[in-house]
Amino acid sequence: MNKEILASSPEILKKFLGYLQTVKGRSLKTVGEYFCDLRTFFRYIKIKRGAVTKEVAFDQIDISDINVNFLNNITLTDVFEYVNYLAEYRNNNAASRSRKVSSLRTFFKYLTHQAQLLSANPIEQLETPKIPKSLPKFLTLEQSKKLLDAVIKHGGNHKERDYCIVTLFLNCGLRLSELSGIDMKDIGDDFTLKVRGKGNKERMIYLNEACKVALRAYMSVRPNDRVKDKNALFISRQNNRLSIKTIQFLLNNYFAWAGLSGYGYSAHKLRHTAATLMYQHGNVDIRILKDILGHENLGTTEIYTHLSNKQVQNALESNPLACIQEK
Repeated sequence: MNKEILASSPEILKKFLGYLQTVKGRSLKTVGEYFCDLRTFFRYIKIKRGAVTKEVAFDQIDISDINVNFLNNITLTDVFEYVNYLAEYRNNNAASRSRKVSSLRTFFKYLTHQAQLLSANPIEQLETPKIPKSLPKFLTLEQSKKLLDAVIKHGGNHKERDYCIVTLFLNCGLRLSELSGIDMKDIGDDFTLKVRGKGNKERMIYLNEACKVALRAYMSVRPNDRVKDKNALFISRQNNRLSIKTIQFLLNNYFAWAGLSGYGYSAHKLRHTAATLMYQHGNVDIRILKDILGHENLGTTEIYTHLSNKQVQNALESNPLACIQEK
C-alpha cells in the first residue's frame, strides 16, 4: 500500500486493504480503487450524520476516526441514499456506481465473516446497479490491416517496436497494462508469452506466426546499451520501460494516420478487436477465448458472441419465408 493510504486510513480499513492484497491477491491498483471508493462512502456518511461542518470541503473530510461503532450504525437505507447521491450529485454513471457498490459489498462481507467485527451484514440485500449492455467497439478486419499499414508507413525509427506492439494487441487481446508490463523473461524459447493479468494472475499465450515474425524483427533492433530497465521488453526513446500513457499516445497517432481517429478507438478496443476476430473468423470456442483473454468469469467473455451485421443479414436471408412475396 502507498503512503497516502497508510497515512489517511483508519485501522479497520488498513486491515481490510491488507487482506485484499495479501490474502485475495489483489493488485496495488485494485487496492487503491477500493480505498477511494470506501473513503467516498465514509465522507458521505459523516456529512449525513452532521459529523463535519459545512465549511469543510468534501475532499478534506478526515476518515481516520472511522471505527466499528461507526460502521455498526450503517443501514441499507444509508447505502440506497448514497447510491442516489452518486448519481445525482457526483454524476457517476451506472458502471461507476456498480463498482462502488461492489466495494461496499466486499468490505461489509469481510467485516461480518472474515474479521467477525459485525454480528450481521447490514447491506446483505443490497443489489448491484444494472449496467446497460452495449456491444463492444472493435475494428473490422480491413481497419485492422489499415492500422498495421499505418505503422509501417509512419513508424520511423520505432517501426519494428510499434508494429510488434500493435500485432500483439490485435492477435493476443492483451490489456494495455499487460503489454506494458511484459519482461524479456516472459517470452519462452518456444515463443510462448507469460502474461500477468488482473490480480497478478498469470496466463500463458501461444504466439502465432505474425507475432513471432514481429517479435523477431523488434528484437533485432531493440536497444541494449544504456537501457535503464533491462527487464522490459518494450523500450522508450528515453531508454525506460514504455509506459501505459506513451503506448496509448502512440496508438492515437497511428489511428489518425490510418484514418480511424474520432471513433473512440483505444488500446482496449484493440483487445475487443482481437477477441471479436478470433470468435467470428476463427470460430474459437468461447471457453478457450475466456482463457486467452484472462477473464475470471465466462459471462464476461460472452459479450463477444455478438453477431456481425453480415451474419445477421445472412441469418435473416436464410429464413425460408424470405423469398415469399405478395403476387
